Amino acid sequence: MKLVSLLSAGIIAGSLLAGSCVSSKKFNESQSALSSARKRISELSEDLENTKSRLQLMEEANASAADQLDEKDKKLSESEKAIAEQQERLQQLQALIDRQKAQTEALRTRMANALGNFSSDQLSVFTKNGKVYVSLSEKLLFPSGSAVVNQEGKEALEKVAQALNENREINVNIEGHTDSIPIRLKFEDNWALSVARSTAIVRLLTSNYGVDPVRITASGRSQYEPVADNSTPEGRARNRRTEIILAPKLDELMQLIEGAQSGK
Repeated sequence: MKLVSLLSAGIIAGSLLAGSCVSSKKFNESQSALSSARKRISELSEDLENTKSRLQLMEEANASAADQLDEKDKKLSESEKAIAEQQERLQQLQALIDRQKAQTEALRTRMANALGNFSSDQLSVFTKNGKVYVSLSEKLLFPSGSAVVNQEGKEALEKVAQALNENREINVNIEGHTDSIPIRLKFEDNWALSVARSTAIVRLLTSNYGVDPVRITASGRSQYEPVADNSTPEGRARNRRTEIILAPKLDELMQLIEGAQSGK
């Protein structure tokens, strides 16, 4: 009976021991799995934070790029507007230049027609550098070495004055020229002769023929702007001349150019 009791107790003890070993193994496995899960959760959390940081950086970069794009669009729009305004000013400038060219050519034609009764060796009418030149020879205007306009010269100047009074938006420069032979009469030199001749013509145009003196400038170039060779009598005759230079007033043109330069 005692033996049976002992055997029973051993069996029970063995069963408990076996059960205890199985539970400990499962516990250890559970703890290991739990530790792995916690580690994985920590890794995932770290990845999530890194992802959030990268996402924030990307959002900031996108916002900065969008701002830069908006600024570029704004600058591009301003540039396009400035270019359009510049093109408009250039078109206005070109239209004004074309108009003044047409006016200059019309003035040349009018002067040529008004002076058509005079021969080519007495005077010529031409355009140069946007201006109309009426070049009158010495023999048409003055006796040799004199600054007193003769009768035929007065007739030519009267016709010039009529055309000038019909075109009041024209500036006038009277420019005297001589040959290279030194003057030996009443004038100190060729400078004095060229200036005296130009001022004599100015007096006639303003006092006798009613041209506004505000429009006129008198100047002398002496022998220093020849149009022919001074070594020949024919060349010297061509150089002894007085030029009436007609230039359209450029106020409107200068205002447009100054506006373009100032960006207005």
